[in-house]
Amino acid sequence: MTTAQELAGQRHRDHMRTLLAQAAEQFVLDLAGEPVFGWRDRTIGAPAHSPHGDLWVRVTTEFPAWAYGRVWTGNTDATALTGVPRPEVVEVTEWDDPPRRVRAEASTLLPGDVCSPTPFLHDRPKVGDGWWSDLRGALDRLTEQDTERVAVDQDAVTRRLLVFFGDAIDPTVTHWATAHADLHWANLLGPGLGVLDWELWGCGPAGLDAATLYCHSLTHPETAERVHRVFGDQLATPDGVRAQLFVIARLLLRIERGDDPAVAPLLHQRARELLGR
Repeated sequence: MTTAQELAGQRHRDHMRTLLAQAAEQFVLDLAGEPVFGWRDRTIGAPAHSPHGDLWVRVTTEFPAWAYGRVWTGNTDATALTGVPRPEVVEVTEWDDPPRRVRAEASTLLPGDVCSPTPFLHDRPKVGDGWWSDLRGALDRLTEQDTERVAVDQDAVTRRLLVFFGDAIDPTVTHWATAHADLHWANLLGPGLGVLDWELWGCGPAGLDAATLYCHSLTHPETAERVHRVFGDQLATPDGVRAQLFVIARLLLRIERGDDPAVAPLLHQRARELLGR
């Protein structure tokens, strides 16, 4: 029997499909594939054809109080970044869809496939040794770029670490760097490297991207070990440890709010390892 919650979810998805079609019409594009929904169906996207090449159309909705600022414009703000293979936003449009505001972006479509349909990895990613080298190089170049955008500040780190881990670790970050800030496996392309979804990027604790990817790899130990080999120098620093604990706290909070609880024991185990040093 279909529950009221399931019916509401289906209506929401149907409406998101309608908004996606409206966006494609405004961009004068022809949708060319099944839509992909983002985290908790907050976004929807699909490939599209144009006379000048294939693009990706992405639609997100928010209540007006949140439809502005860093997250709202993150993908277009990423135009300022160099040295990282990522989509380029070529056109943007917004409109009101009471009680929400809608933002649609048309971006270049990178070759390849996402490494995982979900943020947490459950199968070996179809990437080679060169991909790992490219990822490390791209993230190193990203950390060197200046920005006024803030992904994670000291107050956020202090609050999360205090709430989840008490006085077990000093929360004071000593080094900061520009980060993607949501580097999980559904935002990475292979077999050639591509990095998607730049909504959240900005300054954060050094090692934040390595920590985020490592925590999302705990469900596939072989890959987690590979991430640790590639980024071990960042993960082992005091700020890298803080970044891992911050990510663990963020993911546990999402689980408390409805994400899959199966990952919680792995996150708790990693926290115990870090705090037991």
